[in-house]
Amino acid sequence: MSVLKINNLHKNYGNIHALNGLNLEVEAGQVYGILGPNGSGKTTTLGIILGILEQTSGSFTWFDNKYGDNPRRRIGAILETPNFYPYLDAISNLKIVQRIKKSHNDDLDEILRKINLYERRESKFRTFSLGMKQRLAIGATLIGEPDVVIFDEPTNGLDPQGIAEVRTTLQDIADSGKTVIMASHILDEVEKICSHVAIIKKGNLLATGSVGSILSTDTTVEIGATDMNLLKNILSNISSIKSAIDRPGFIECSVANEDQFENIVKSCIDGGIVPTHIIKRKKRLEEEFLEITKETA
Repeated sequence: MSVLKINNLHKNYGNIHALNGLNLEVEAGQVYGILGPNGSGKTTTLGIILGILEQTSGSFTWFDNKYGDNPRRRIGAILETPNFYPYLDAISNLKIVQRIKKSHNDDLDEILRKINLYERRESKFRTFSLGMKQRLAIGATLIGEPDVVIFDEPTNGLDPQGIAEVRTTLQDIADSGKTVIMASHILDEVEKICSHVAIIKKGNLLATGSVGSILSTDTTVEIGATDMNLLKNILSNISSIKSAIDRPGFIECSVANEDQFENIVKSCIDGGIVPTHIIKRKKRLEEEFLEITKETA
């Protein structure tokens, strides 16, 4: 089932083109990351699909219009810094959100357990760390049992512990079957949390698909030796190596699949080389992102 369809979306701010014909489709159950550097149009996209901003042209559809003109009752979202009453405790703040959303059947204790704040449910909001404040905001999006939850830079400004806590919370929400849409410029978070990704830059869609399909199947092999000239000669005769780049202390080779790793090592040993440095790694989203955005710079 299609949860969200974005068709040829444009947004102009005077002479600035924040979005240039954006087309996206999010399916139910996906954890969809909208990835791009600051100023790429991520927050603008979320603002439009939530009805906060008006597009210059183009259209979008929630749930194939299943809920008519009122899809927002099936959506929970955070777009800005969490805002709660600092002198109230966690449970009281969530009750206020309940009243605003006109939702009456939520199990607030269960929500607090899900975001790992149950033990602090009677603590005042002002005593919370940044990570705890962000998790409470995530909990507020779950009130009303939405089908879709939307987060804009959910780990922005957090320390490593806060990032890990929020990441775990988002993964738990995704595992519960909800559709998650997350905008971020932090590649590591998108790679760890999301099943699908759209890469945008300056309002243009550069790539979209499952994280697995965006990532290249190539394997990178770093290999170094005492005699670098002999190593280069050996590597130049291995047909499975697609590219070889000189790095300080080693040569970075790209091969079509990781099965070629043992062949490279064997060829070196047979040629009289004992590697002093050897690492095998799959290409990560960060490398792929840099290549995609560099090509369109």
